[in-house]
Amino acid sequence: MSALKNIALLAGGFLIGTAGVKILSSKEAKKVYAHTTAAVIRAKDCVMTEATKIREGCGDILAEARDINEKREREVSSHEVIEDESAPVTSAEEV
Repeated sequence: MSALKNIALLAGGFLIGTAGVKILSSKEAKKVYAHTTAAVIRAKDCVMTEATKIREGCGDILAEARDINEKREREVSSHEVIEDESAPVTSAEEV
């Protein structure tokens, strides 16, 4: 009985597999694959458009940050005290 059951399961699996291959290779299935692929391509284009916008925004932020740092550096360098190197420096030990 067990052998007959195994043979029946094998034959059923073979029939289902064969039918599955026929269904998956049918014209209707190919249309579904084409439409699905087209939708994925549209989604990819949308994502890439958004990624480009984000990248451009990050570039603007980076440029503005560099401008801020350059301005700050100019302000700091203009406020630095210039020491007179011609005057002799005396330490506490010499006095």
